[in-house]
Amino acid sequence: MNCPLPSRRVTRENALSKGGGSSDAPRPFRMFTGTYTAIVTPFRNGQLDEPALERLVKAQVKGGVDGIIPVGTTGESPTLDCDEHIRVVELAVKAAAGKIKVLAGTGANSTREAIELTQRAAAVGAVGSLQVAPYYNKPTQEGVYQHFKAVAAATKLPLMLYSIPGRCGIEIAVETVVRLAQDCPTIVSLKEAGGSCDRVSQLRAVLPRKFTLLSGDDSLTLPFMAVGADGVVSVASNVAPKQVSAMVNAFAGGDLAKAQKLHAQFYPLFKNLFVESNPAPVKAALALQGAIAEELRLPLVPVSAKSRELVAATLKQVGLLK
Repeated sequence: MNCPLPSRRVTRENALSKGGGSSDAPRPFRMFTGTYTAIVTPFRNGQLDEPALERLVKAQVKGGVDGIIPVGTTGESPTLDCDEHIRVVELAVKAAAGKIKVLAGTGANSTREAIELTQRAAAVGAVGSLQVAPYYNKPTQEGVYQHFKAVAAATKLPLMLYSIPGRCGIEIAVETVVRLAQDCPTIVSLKEAGGSCDRVSQLRAVLPRKFTLLSGDDSLTLPFMAVGADGVVSVASNVAPKQVSAMVNAFAGGDLAKAQKLHAQFYPLFKNLFVESNPAPVKAALALQGAIAEELRLPLVPVSAKSRELVAATLKQVGLLK
C-alpha cells in the first residue's frame, strides 16, 4: 500500500493539533481533506493524448491542489476500455511524481470489475480509490453495502465512496455509510453529490470525525464545509486549481471572509461549467485556455456554439482568459 502524502496546507484538524484549538486532546488522522481535482481525460484523434495529460497533472501540482482523481465521471471513464483506464492512472501517478495524491476512479456497477480496476490501479501506484455507487442495476442498500465491503476486502487502498443519485439512480444511504465506516477500516471518506446540506449535517452527526466528507459540487463546497465537510472533489479546479484550493484552504484555516469572497468571485464558473453535461463544458474551457483539444468520446459531444460562448465569457469574467 502506498502511503498518501501529508497535506502541505493548513486544515481545521491540523490547525487544532498544532495548538490552534481549545482542546489538547489528540486529533485522529484524516485521510482525504482539501481540494481534489476530478481531472479530465484528454483525447486527440480518438486516442489518449498522453502529453496533454502530463501537462494537466503538472498544472494541478503547480496549482497547489491536494490530489487528483483521474478516470472518474469527469474523466469519461465509461468510454475507456480497461487498459486505457489503467494507463491514465499510471500516467497520472508518474506526472504527479509523489507531490500530490492520486486517487483512481475505479468504481463500477459490477463488483468484480470494480475489484479488478482497483487492484490494477494500486499496482501502478494510486494511493486511493474513488468508488461510485453501483449505477443502472439499482441494488438495494444491502447490495450497496455488500458491494463496497467486497471491494474493501480485496484491496489495501483507502477508499472514498461516491454518492451521486442524479447519475446512479440510487444514493448511498446515511445508514449504509455508517455501517461501512464501522465495518471496513479502509473506507475513510465520502464524496457527496446529492446537493443537500441537510444530508451533510446528518452524515457528520453520525460518522466518526476521522471519516471525511467532500463536496461533489463546486457551487456547494462552501455551504457543505460550513456544516462539516472537509473539502471538494472539483471540476472547476481543472481550470482554476489555485483559486479553488485557496477558497477551501481559507475556510479550513478560519478565514471565512476570504473564502466567501473567492466563492462569490468564482461562482459564475462553478455554475456555467455545468451548462451542458459534464465534462463537455470544462473541456471547452481547457481548450479555450490552450491546454487540450476539445475532443470527447461518443455519446458525449462538444458543447454548442452558444454554450462555448458562455464558457468563454465566464473565463474572461473570472480572469482565467484574456
